Amino acid sequence: MSAVPLAFRCAVASLLLVIPAEAGTQPLPFMVQLEHGLQWKEAMKEPCVYILASGYHGTLYIGVTSDLIQRIWQHKNDLVSGFTNKYRIHELVWFEQHATMDTAIAREKAMKEWKRAWKIELIEKENPRWLDLYPKLI
Repeated sequence: MSAVPLAFRCAVASLLLVIPAEAGTQPLPFMVQLEHGLQWKEAMKEPCVYILASGYHGTLYIGVTSDLIQRIWQHKNDLVSGFTNKYRIHELVWFEQHATMDTAIAREKAMKEWKRAWKIELIEKENPRWLDLYPKLI
């Protein structure tokens, strides 16, 4: 069973849903311990384009998702096999919300064609120190 980040302080942390079509595991919605009892954690469920980095000016990865919090958690816990796992690219340094998945996918495809310098400029405009933005989302 995979561990849930401590920041979540989950009461139910070990539930996983196996989705064979996606060849992996997906965390189920989980309960969060709050001061006044348990509540379901509301995830950021909007189409988003995001950039992960291996560190300051490190290797970059551009992705798209409809659930940013869950997807970044999957990257950080190496549940996403491939490039981000192989090169330890786990820090969320930039993201952008979209009204529809179609516009998010179009933006992701366009950004993947950009020069590296343009991607760095985009990150540094909003996040000059390349801080991991994930803890602020949860």
